[in-house]
Amino acid sequence: MSEIVLMSDPKVAAIPVRECRERLVDARGSGLLVDESRQDAAGHFAHVRKNILERLLSAQAALPDGLRLLLVEGYRPPQLQEQYFAEYAEQLRAENPRWTDEQVHSAASRYVSPPEVAPHPAGAAVDITLADADGRELDLGTRTNSTPEESAGACYMDAANISSLHRARRQVLAAAMSGAGFVNYPTEWWHWSHRDRYWALVTGAPAAAYGPVTR
Repeated sequence: MSEIVLMSDPKVAAIPVRECRERLVDARGSGLLVDESRQDAAGHFAHVRKNILERLLSAQAALPDGLRLLLVEGYRPPQLQEQYFAEYAEQLRAENPRWTDEQVHSAASRYVSPPEVAPHPAGAAVDITLADADGRELDLGTRTNSTPEESAGACYMDAANISSLHRARRQVLAAAMSGAGFVNYPTEWWHWSHRDRYWALVTGAPAAAYGPVTR
């Protein structure tokens, strides 16, 4: 895909979901580093679908020596996704009072997926970055979950306004994740998913296998 298709694009919502009912599993204790700063009372953030975790471990094994994956967030309950999207849309509306509702919705989807198609509530997406052998998070040009506004667009995977070191690190992450079957959401270098609607659109699969999970 040569141009960025946003999560708000009708083509994403048009992808059917054929739920496979694969269970969510806890990534903590799996050998994957997990960023505890995202911890919630129920530990939702550390959960992903079983095959997602298996693929993350495969991606980690493909990294160069001295590097590890660091999971920032996996599963996000649907109600929390709705809250995040509404809050960011309201922020954009306040900053851009002349925008139409459609413009606000589209712009918000660069950073928070519309709840009806979001892959985090399906346990199909991860926000992930790199760490060194001692577990220290590496700098990939912006913090994870940096908005397009605060980063001047540097949060985009192919952003021009990052250093050669940051670009090289992103390429290392991309090689490992794509090699394990994940697709990137191009407006967020840290966001990768598998078997959700966006993945199906990018890969040409006829349907997604993971839909929203309520816990």
